[in-house]
Amino acid sequence: MADKILMKGNEAIGEAAVLAGCRHYFGYPITPQSELPAYLSKRLPEVEGCFLQSESEVAAINMVFGAASAGARVMTSSSSPGVSLMQEGISYIAAAELPCVLVNVVRGGPGLGNIAPAQSDYFQSTRGGGHGDYRTIVLAPNSVQEMTNLTVKAFEAADKFKNPVLLMVDGVLGQMMEPVQLPEPVNYDPAAKKWALTGKGARKERNLCTTIWLDVELLEEHNWHLYQKYQYITDEFTTGSWKEYGCELHQTEDAEIVLVGYGIISRILKTVVEKCRKRGIKAGLVRPITLWPFPTPSIQKLVPSAKHFLCVEMSTGQMVEDVKLAVEGKKPVYFYGRTGGSLPSDFEILNEIDKIVRPD
Repeated sequence: MADKILMKGNEAIGEAAVLAGCRHYFGYPITPQSELPAYLSKRLPEVEGCFLQSESEVAAINMVFGAASAGARVMTSSSSPGVSLMQEGISYIAAAELPCVLVNVVRGGPGLGNIAPAQSDYFQSTRGGGHGDYRTIVLAPNSVQEMTNLTVKAFEAADKFKNPVLLMVDGVLGQMMEPVQLPEPVNYDPAAKKWALTGKGARKERNLCTTIWLDVELLEEHNWHLYQKYQYITDEFTTGSWKEYGCELHQTEDAEIVLVGYGIISRILKTVVEKCRKRGIKAGLVRPITLWPFPTPSIQKLVPSAKHFLCVEMSTGQMVEDVKLAVEGKKPVYFYGRTGGSLPSDFEILNEIDKIVRPD
């Protein structure tokens, strides 16, 4: 087993991408993710890869489109305003059914906001974000080790489903340093992608990567094809795409209040669960790892036994809508959030829990 090394979150993503076979990166620096392109600007030339700092995020995503069309393992990264500029290109890539990995190290918004950590890009990430009927697979790590592991998983899922995969990371995780065990390198062969634009060769038909279908019936047929693919992705990802704490350690029916949170918030909530248990409050935690498809079964299986659900986010409340859909109105769902780059403390969350379970 390889030794662990101390790495910053943004840099760990970069190294994991290289080990996963990524040899092409196009992007533009923006805080708090700038360490990622800075790391790859040095690392990719060492493995005969291509690093290019584009003139804008719009240019970067279109370069990703081109490299993905040629069968390359390619990625880009940015932070909230930059990802907004990429949305048209992401829609094109999804429509053309091309694999790529996108990284959003989320900062406070809206607008230019600030460079502090946030989770307010949840809607943008999980609802497609651009125009048309499409989806991106969204993964949400809560540690530097998981950022590393999920980067490798992102490339694998992108290839498997021929779809963009987004790693959604809050600014805390991008900037923190933790010990990491790096994965084994992957031998990736672009020539294995039979759909890629690598020349006709011995094929009878030419490959074509396009996003335009002027015939109404053809476009509708393509959109229903994408819809069916997203249903398949949902079936594949909703098994084991979450973690529990305080639900699996105790009997499921023991959880009086279930907390729901992802990313750095889930680490705070783990402490809250432990403090609740010491105070006699039967609390549990559900941590979604895949934000789309949302792990609805993780919530639904707790509905019969839990009395309350509390969703905690670094936003004014976005994931809470998915939690409410999962609960289906059968139990009350509460929300507590901080926004603009602020993190809630365990003390604040405990106060909210007291209001819910001990209102008197």
